[in-house]
Amino acid sequence: MSIADDVTSQMKDAMKAKDATRLSTLRSMRTAILNEMKKDGSDSVSDAICETLFRKLEKQRKESIDAFMKGGREKMAENERVELAIIKEFLPQLADAAQTRIWVQTAIEESGASSPKEMGKVMGALMKDHKAEIDGTIAREIVQELLSG
Repeated sequence: MSIADDVTSQMKDAMKAKDATRLSTLRSMRTAILNEMKKDGSDSVSDAICETLFRKLEKQRKESIDAFMKGGREKMAENERVELAIIKEFLPQLADAAQTRIWVQTAIEESGASSPKEMGKVMGALMKDHKAEIDGTIAREIVQELLSG
């Protein structure tokens, strides 16, 4: 079953269970899929594209959580955390910091970068090889650390 079909199936289950939060989150995910399908008039979306769409939704939720926490709106932040957990159910696990560090070191060696000014070169090589497997924020921090030190 494709990711898009799984989202639709779980939407039906959430409706039957009267789980409003889960249903709302799944609907937003389904909307992202439908909008992507409308772009080129296709009748389906690959799992890779779904993952990309869901990574964007994940990033939006993380940014919202930060903003709500800074604004002292704990209840709103908690709602976003629940939605984030639902979105993460459909995403593969990203590499941890240790694995990311290994890939960053390899990318630095391959690109020949030696200063923080060459960060773009390293990030380009890294993302070319590991885009779907790596958290860009963690990777950027590690690249900065290794090139600065």
